[in-house]
Amino acid sequence: MAFDLDGTLIDSVPDLAVAVAKALAEFDLPVPSEADVRDWVGNGAPVLVERALTWAQQSAPTAQLQERAYQVFLDHYSAAPNVRTHLYPGVVPALEALKRAGFTLVLVTNKPERFIEPILDHFELTDHFALWLGGDSLARKKPDPLPLLHAAEHFGFAPEMCVMVGDSRHDIGAGKAAGFATVAVPYGYNHGEPISLSEPDILLDSLNLLLSPASPTISSTSTRTA
Repeated sequence: MAFDLDGTLIDSVPDLAVAVAKALAEFDLPVPSEADVRDWVGNGAPVLVERALTWAQQSAPTAQLQERAYQVFLDHYSAAPNVRTHLYPGVVPALEALKRAGFTLVLVTNKPERFIEPILDHFELTDHFALWLGGDSLARKKPDPLPLLHAAEHFGFAPEMCVMVGDSRHDIGAGKAAGFATVAVPYGYNHGEPISLSEPDILLDSLNLLLSPASPTISSTSTRTA
């Protein structure tokens, strides 16, 4: 079973917003609100910075400015990735229950790989996952199906045995393209549109419901699912 990270397991926007604000301030650019940043998250850190710069300048940034601002953003985010970030309700009991049930859990996020382990360690989630992939771990990231197919192949699972759990159209699109069953949560980041529009197989208010009889795609899938 594959999980997205930001917007699915953790609300990281408060810390991302601080890092974005500090980066833009260094270039004497307007600072966005946390609500603005919440709508920009989902396609990886480079795109987040590009969207912030475009908003601040009212025009697309040059490649040079994009790269400089991205590096400044990474420096600020690296310094404080877990100050305001928090787990969503139900995450820990859900992961613990799934692991006890025999599921193989993997993390597939568009966040740069360098941030994944420190965040998992901070929330004591590292041991729950057998594999994690960031947005820069492979040649392509979500919504491309490559990371999901890579994870399935790594553990020897057929895609139809696997499940993608996420909060955005990129997660659901990647899952469908990979041939995974798809589960969505409505509380994360999806660029201001309802995740139901992406037509996931299952929509759950809480991850605690993943092993509920009300989740037919999960209960009918092998308990050795990736």
